[in-house]
This record gives sequence, C-alpha cells and structure tokens, in this order.
Amino acid sequence: MTFTTSLPGTAVLDLPDPAAKLTTGSARIAGVGTATTERSYSQLELLDLFHITDPKVRSVFLNSAIERRHLTIPPEAADGTRVPEAQGALLTKHKRVALDMGARAVKACLENSGIERSDIDYLCCVTTTGFLTPGISALLIREMGISAATSRVDVVGMGCNAGLNALNATAGWAVANPGKVAVMLCTEACSAAYVMDSTLRTAVVNSLFGDGAAAIALIADTPDTAYVTSGAPGGPPSAAGSPRILGFASHLITEAIDAMRYDWDDDQGKFSFYLDPQVPYVVGANAEQVVDRLLDGAGLRRSDIAHWLVHSGGKKVIDAVRINLGLTRHDVRHTTGVLRDYGNLSSSSFLFSYERLLKEQETRAGDYGVLMTMGPGSTIETALVQW
Repeated sequence: MTFTTSLPGTAVLDLPDPAAKLTTGSARIAGVGTATTERSYSQLELLDLFHITDPKVRSVFLNSAIERRHLTIPPEAADGTRVPEAQGALLTKHKRVALDMGARAVKACLENSGIERSDIDYLCCVTTTGFLTPGISALLIREMGISAATSRVDVVGMGCNAGLNALNATAGWAVANPGKVAVMLCTEACSAAYVMDSTLRTAVVNSLFGDGAAAIALIADTPDTAYVTSGAPGGPPSAAGSPRILGFASHLITEAIDAMRYDWDDDQGKFSFYLDPQVPYVVGANAEQVVDRLLDGAGLRRSDIAHWLVHSGGKKVIDAVRINLGLTRHDVRHTTGVLRDYGNLSSSSFLFSYERLLKEQETRAGDYGVLMTMGPGSTIETALVQW
C-alpha cells in the first residue's frame, strides 16, 4: 500500500477496494478572532485632520467605497499639522501596534475555539507593514506566555495575498502533526507604512488601508478519527462551523511583477508602497484560470460554491474579480462590507470576511467555499474549504 494525495493538505491511503479511501488527515478551521486599533476615522475626518484640500485627492478618498478605517495617526503639532514620522518611528509604531492587535486577535481566536494558549503547538505570524528581528512570533510568545517550545515561523513582506500563502503552510504543518493546534496570525499595522505627500500616487494608498489583525486555529484529524469515503472530494462534510481545508491554487502574474511594490523613497527617507492603476484589471483578467484550476482538482464548478470570501483589496479590484468570475453582489457582500467598515486590511482582510460569514450563520454542512487573496507579484492565491 502506498500514500497518494487527492488534494493538497489531504493524505489518503490506497486500499484494495478502489472505491474506498481512508482519509488520514485534513486541517480544519477550529476558530477565528479579529482585532483592530481603538480609534476609527471616516474618510472625511482624515482629509480634515491632515488638511488635505486638493479636489483630486479628496475625490480619491471620498469615492473609495470606504466609510471608516481604524488607524494610528501621528500626534498633532503646535501649528495644527500632524507630526512627520521618520522610518524609525514607523517601525516602532509597527512593533507596538502589530503586537498589541496580534495578541488580542489570538486571544479572541482561542476563546472562539475553546482552545487554551498552552495548547498552541505551532504559530505562524504574517505581516507586511514592518520589519522586526526577532519577529512577531517570538515577541508574541513572550507577550502572551505561550510555551517557549512552540514551533514558529514569520512570513514577512509578501503583501495582501500572504494570508493564504501562510494558511497553506500552516495547514500542511497541522496535517503532518494530527491532533496538535496550529495558529496563524495576520497582523497589519498599515498606519506604519504611510508616506504623506501631495501626490496622487500616495493618495490612492493612503485612502485605502487600515489597521487590523486576524487569527485562526487549525487542527487536523488524528488517525482514530479518520473516515472512509466513497469518492467525495476530501471526505464527508464537517460540522457547519468547522470547515475543512481541501486544497490551494496559486497564480503569479509575472508580467505584472512590479505593479504592486514596497520600495525605498529617497525623497521621503522611508519605504513607500506603489500601486499601479491597472492592477484591478490585471487581477480580474487572471482570476478565472486560478479559480477554475482550484475547482477542477476537486471535480467542482463555480456554481457548486456557496460562499465566496475575496480579499477587500479595493472597490475596483472587487468589481473586476466579481465580473470576471460571474459572481453576484450578494456573493461578495462580506468582502464589500469589510472594505466599507475597515478599508483594506492587507493580509488579514479575508479572515474578517470569514468571521462575518460565520456570524451570519448561513453555512450548512456540505457547503463549499472559496477563499481568495491578491497582492504583490502580482499574485492570486485561492483555497477551497468545505463545511
């Protein structure tokens, strides 16, 4: 008898009867938790706080489909302007804000899943909005009193798509260590990645991002809970609140590798994020092939998917993906709702949508869902789950 793989993250054992397969492990999402910074601002408040009067810049902010964002803005100077933040100050802010939000998101996740922090065996931390050595994972273990024996990894600098890149690795660890708890945290202090000037380039970025963190806990089936299936993708459905991760599919749009990038601005003396205006259309045009590849691997069609959780990358990005995949506005209601209430939360955005879906209590056992994130590379990442 030999091991084979029917879908990423699900190992199966060949048996004499070809109609029966024994699933020896698949990662399940046991819980989710989110956190933000304390203060949120409307787009109009931000324009006034930073004394932005340029009609073109104001139009970018006010036509973003974003109502409020949680941000940690610099203090006010004596003349009423905001104190400029050098790169060192931004990195200090990143450490403070990302760690605080991250700890609260992990706590919320553990409460949601009924797991104790002493149960955590693996911790994967994702961030794009700052650089730390040691990374967030080590700092969080010390901050929260998590066991020093916990295995850990930091995913840094991959961008808004990184949540699914990390989920792939975290699910793989869970499957390789059945019964043990793996936690993935995406913590993005986007307030620590801003450049304030009068250009439209920075206006697009500054109108979009917000501070947020989200964590999920994964546990894989142990051999004694394995089950026999008869051809159903990945095995029988799980409980309605605990979806299994069936597989992943990725697509790197190499011709647009510079369309989203975070590089050094000599004039400002800090890192600056660049977002090409054509990004929404490039992402939209490539969405079909990666989603269809994800579903083909499970013998599914788009019409079989009950729940779509797409990264809240921006109004134009969401519209481009929705139109190219033939989705309805209802299909992406959580994506647009997160954008409206929080802005783009980088790698943590899709988990805010996932949490909203669970609170809606519309999932049913057997339902399929597609998770999708997009970011620098340019990259589209997808995952297939089943409740």
